[in-house]
Amino acid sequence: MCASMADGDSFISGANTGADVGATINALRSLGVAIDGDYLSAHRVHGTQALRDPESVLDCGNSGSTMRMLAGLIAGRVDATLDGDASLRRRPMERVAAPLRAMGADVRTTEGRAPIIVRASGQVHGEAVNWKVASAQVKSAVLLAAVRAQGPTVITEPAKTRDHTERMLRAMGANLEVRGLAVVVQPSSLKPLVGYRVPGDLSAAFFFLAGGAVVRGSHISMQNVGLNPTRTAALDALRGMGADIKIDGIHENYGEPVGDIVVRGGSQLRSVAIDPAKVPNLIDEVPALCALAAAARVDFEINGAAELRTKESDRIATTVRLLQAFGAHTEELKDGIKIRGGSRLTAPKIVDTEGDHRIGMSAAILALATNSPITIDDADCIATSFPGFADAWHAAF
Repeated sequence: MCASMADGDSFISGANTGADVGATINALRSLGVAIDGDYLSAHRVHGTQALRDPESVLDCGNSGSTMRMLAGLIAGRVDATLDGDASLRRRPMERVAAPLRAMGADVRTTEGRAPIIVRASGQVHGEAVNWKVASAQVKSAVLLAAVRAQGPTVITEPAKTRDHTERMLRAMGANLEVRGLAVVVQPSSLKPLVGYRVPGDLSAAFFFLAGGAVVRGSHISMQNVGLNPTRTAALDALRGMGADIKIDGIHENYGEPVGDIVVRGGSQLRSVAIDPAKVPNLIDEVPALCALAAAARVDFEINGAAELRTKESDRIATTVRLLQAFGAHTEELKDGIKIRGGSRLTAPKIVDTEGDHRIGMSAAILALATNSPITIDDADCIATSFPGFADAWHAAF
């Protein structure tokens, strides 16, 4: 999305091959952005300031990131409708529409959810924008709108969230300044990405880190993984549980720290309670952390995670059901999950992902702990973020 706004052509390699990224690429092409190449080679993205009205609905599939961020990219510029699958239609979208409307964009939701309807209302204007829910997706949408707004925009979020978009835009030449929880953005021209290689996704890598911590004698090494400080809270939690983790070779890639991670199994893990202030920066890793705690038979508690109820599934409820299917003693809290350690796990024959990719991958951690084969039903959803997960898992363990 950032490359589509640049003054020139960008070259991007190492892109995720999942359905979420595919939905983003297809949507950009429908808007008139020329993107050459395929998943087996580098993508060449031809930056343009002249988007066109798409001929049909922009299908965002299962990707909340695509829908929310794309709304910011196109706000005021085209007439378009953004829609997705049944799961995406259940997720809240007014949270992104409201700040964009404050900037003068004509953005409407369907009773607060998708489809989102965007109208070409003209150039958006800079504004002091804030909202109540800590969301990097909402912040990113406003940032993409602010870069081409008329006048400065001051974005204030309720809590610190992931800052990939700020780092990317700044590396591309945007006039952007971070002041605590506020980001001040001036209208800017963006330089293209030259030879950019996408770092490995820490959220995807985390399932292997958790699996490695479970298996005694394991040695799992992953290279060129993104180590953005707003994503490493889950690594801190893993260390807090006593896992043996080492990080080497840290360097910067377009403002993002990247490095190699090694985990060795066999350490005696211990109970942990997650600080609610850390939750926004490990929200995606909660199911995997819960699976690890259950596998290690330790106590675990997380609160302040109500946002999990608005993911691809009600991820508090689906995580608890997954753990209980393996015999873990766990409790669903209003805004979190509590696990009482000591339960001996037994593997069910079949596990239902309930359409949530992270539930499916967390089931693999639990199966590893029981040393038993399982069948993951409705596993196609895993390909939204991690195509080839099963093959990679079998290769590692």
